[in-house]
Amino acid sequence: MIPKVKRLKLIGLYMYIRDVYKSTLRFYCQRFSNNSNLEFTDEEILTIYLFCGYCQRYFGINEIHTFAKEYLSSWFPKLPSYQTFCVRLNMLSEAFKVLVFTMIQSFKPKDCDPLISIVDSMPIVTCKGKNRKVATEITSKGYCSTKNMYYYGMKLHMVRQRREGTIPFPEMTVLTPALENDLTVFKNECAPYLSEKTVLGDKIYSDFSFFNESNPVKMLTPHKEIKGEPEVIKQREKAARDLFSQVVSKVRQPIESFFNWLNEKTEIQRASKVRATKGLLIHTFGKLAIALLTFVNF
Repeated sequence: MIPKVKRLKLIGLYMYIRDVYKSTLRFYCQRFSNNSNLEFTDEEILTIYLFCGYCQRYFGINEIHTFAKEYLSSWFPKLPSYQTFCVRLNMLSEAFKVLVFTMIQSFKPKDCDPLISIVDSMPIVTCKGKNRKVATEITSKGYCSTKNMYYYGMKLHMVRQRREGTIPFPEMTVLTPALENDLTVFKNECAPYLSEKTVLGDKIYSDFSFFNESNPVKMLTPHKEIKGEPEVIKQREKAARDLFSQVVSKVRQPIESFFNWLNEKTEIQRASKVRATKGLLIHTFGKLAIALLTFVNF
């Protein structure tokens, strides 16, 4: 038996998942076999996974299944075995992805700044050193300068809308192998959808030739040294450039807080137990969905 408050959250979460599944998600996990009408539905799997992460902070599949079996059996009497649960869950990797995009649109706070966004990336580590590599279709070796760490895995690139006095809200997410350059990903995947916006990033997003006056996206970054610039100009502009860099860094600071909060609430960076591509996608988008539920106190 679970407390009344959590029972109400479980009911509300199931109703939300059922509505989104009927309108959108079912098209990303359709079955065309004789077993298309299952006693244990996809909506129930999604609800159990998200509820256990959101309300119980269980992120391992084994922990989730064990909790559901011991405490949610009256709510989900047709819960399958652990092996079947894992197989069914892996079939929903695309549904989790679409669910996150749907939740971003549905849960967007009213105080989001429509003109200012912040961009950055964080590592999702599947292994370090000589450990066994997994999900090689979507992972690669990369380097995280913030942690001074080489790792094997992915990068989660996020564009977030600025909110005054608090952490920003996700606007756009992109997953790439760890080797991909942040600036290249932003120019190819994000910039086309951010027309007429001002975006704040760190020095790696500095590209004067791309973010020029004719570009509808305005990029602001801390000052980056210009190769070959005369020393006299450097000294003359130093005070103004330092002040500008401090302002940009101060406005960008909440994005670091968001990443810390995201990892604290979901342990999204730790993907060392993942063993397959679909499992890594579920790990990432499932954790993002849990974070969004936490963000809005669903």
